[in-house]
Amino acid sequence: MHKLSYLALALAALTTTMQASAQQPVPITAAGAPNPFLQFTPPAPSPFTLPQFSLPGLPDLRGLPIPLIGTLTPAPTKPYTMRPGIPPAAKKQMMQMMMPIMNNVMRMSMPDAMNWFTHKIKVKPGLSFDEVVESMMLRANKLNFKYVGNNLMYKDFRAVLGDMDSPRIEVHSFCDIAVGRDLLKISPEFLVFLPCRIGVMEDADKNIWVMMLDWNLEWIAGYENQMGVSPELSKGAIDIRNKMAEIMQAGADGEL
Repeated sequence: MHKLSYLALALAALTTTMQASAQQPVPITAAGAPNPFLQFTPPAPSPFTLPQFSLPGLPDLRGLPIPLIGTLTPAPTKPYTMRPGIPPAAKKQMMQMMMPIMNNVMRMSMPDAMNWFTHKIKVKPGLSFDEVVESMMLRANKLNFKYVGNNLMYKDFRAVLGDMDSPRIEVHSFCDIAVGRDLLKISPEFLVFLPCRIGVMEDADKNIWVMMLDWNLEWIAGYENQMGVSPELSKGAIDIRNKMAEIMQAGADGEL
């Protein structure tokens, strides 16, 4: 009985409250006034932006017109098609953008950069300079690698510059004409890397080294199609690089 009485009293109070509320006028928001209900609406999330960060010595590149580096266009179907030249100002701009990264982030000097692009082998002690070159020529002939010339730089240092203290430095050039032709069909600009060269030189301590530019197509494994390199051409270029490395190793070991 007591529970029913309490329920009846609660219903009566609720009815009275609703009737009183219904008699009160409902306020109408004037046109152009702020919506009072927006105060209960959570604020809209801010648009997504990349975090801004800085590194010591790295310039702020936001808003800087980055020069066109690649064309992202299909490789030309006509062999030996030359691409448009890149203006010197654009090259300078790109290099100026890279310098802070190389110097301040990677801590790389110019000699460091050259070292990255060099494949080199130190010659075994006891071998003479001439023995190294002779071993290289014999191995190149064995691999059917055409020898196309040399540049005996140290002789010019001495004869033209009068630098009689210059160490012995020679550059010997080789070529695989079939693969070289296929490379030039895809990119005539590859001519600047031809013919393949192996340098032989004495360092400051009279140690003999053999070295070459390290253009290894294994670095782009998985990206051959995007780079316009056919499987046959990739195999041929890697074969050239391996043969050059074998010639260098033969010279460094004095193999006959």
